[in-house]
Amino acid sequence: MKITSVECYLGNFITVKVNTDEGISGWGEAGLAYGNCWEAAFGQCQDFAKLVIDMDPFDTEKIWEHLHRHTFWGMGGGVVITSAMAAIDTACWDIKGKALGVPVYKLLGGKTNDKLRAYASQLQFGWRTQIEKNDSLTLLYDPQDYYDVVKDAVAEGYDSVKIDPVFAPYEKGDIGAIFSTQGTHHRGCYRQHDLARSVERIAAAREAGGPDMDIIVEIHSLLDANTAADLGKALEPYRIMYYEEPTMPCNPSVFKHIKERCGLPLATGERSYTRWGFRQFFEDRTLDVIQPDLCNTGGITETKKICDMAQVYDIGVQIHVCGGPIATAAALQVEAAIPNFVIHEEHNANLLTKFKNGGTNYYCPKDGYYDIPELPGIGQEMSEEELSHCRKVVIDASTPAANFVKK
Repeated sequence: MKITSVECYLGNFITVKVNTDEGISGWGEAGLAYGNCWEAAFGQCQDFAKLVIDMDPFDTEKIWEHLHRHTFWGMGGGVVITSAMAAIDTACWDIKGKALGVPVYKLLGGKTNDKLRAYASQLQFGWRTQIEKNDSLTLLYDPQDYYDVVKDAVAEGYDSVKIDPVFAPYEKGDIGAIFSTQGTHHRGCYRQHDLARSVERIAAAREAGGPDMDIIVEIHSLLDANTAADLGKALEPYRIMYYEEPTMPCNPSVFKHIKERCGLPLATGERSYTRWGFRQFFEDRTLDVIQPDLCNTGGITETKKICDMAQVYDIGVQIHVCGGPIATAAALQVEAAIPNFVIHEEHNANLLTKFKNGGTNYYCPKDGYYDIPELPGIGQEMSEEELSHCRKVVIDASTPAANFVKK
């Protein structure tokens, strides 16, 4: 089997369709459709597509190493590089599953989990009642709103939720402006009333969910290490499942500082890329849960290796899922196979119409648990509705390969 062409799409999501000479195609996703890197990732997918024409999609390890080692910049990493690698890698795994007539988890060693527990994620932006009303995310400020949104999730059967209590500032403002500043109103100047309001929001969530509900506290790396440690200490009475991205992951040693000053389990990983990006966290044993983003850290091939490394250190895995339908489907396949799976992220963006209609299948939890898709491959393709408004570039043997090293 040989790869004959790669179709690259940019719309609500960044996806690739890898086509073969046997008529079997696979889908992959680069996880940079939000933020400000989508054009770069779309272009990188095209550049890497030129390098895999005529390669065998079954040779996923060879293709991954080829893109990593033979593109000059690959070995230095960076999320634009690894997101494009992820898109092509995931598509190749999808092809392998379809060609063999089995779901990808079968190719990763089979199920170790028959069902996947999920949590309702990012409740500071609302849940079903608020989101489906206007088909958009909102931003919650008052502790009572956090109480109500947790009740909304619990009513659907979730027994775990995730909340960022610091994203919404003390004073209400335009949601677009707040997103664009990414919380810089907090960094280095987190005053006592801000800290108290963050604690009040989590206290309201705990009251709404009761003593048995798990609460994940997300900070989106918005705080410096000292402030994150102070907030973590203040949240200790509320039995936090884990404390996610309390500060930037660029310097893993600062997580040791936070861990020494507060007793919360720590998690990070969505902005760490490849095995090398996670290595020091493992060796320092500062994390209790890692959160690799499959569509940003190199795809199924690399994510499975990261999960296996984590198991050596007794570290759990919650794959970061904030992408489109391909990202969700691929994550479910890996999570089904790994023994150190903790929980699946059900992002509230999955409640938006563009997510529901983006794929040929709409996967979502029932009573807080996912059934594992049993279709061949990853069990997902992009819908014609989504593709109809995408920019499309097709790479095949006739596309100039510029000055890249040939395989």
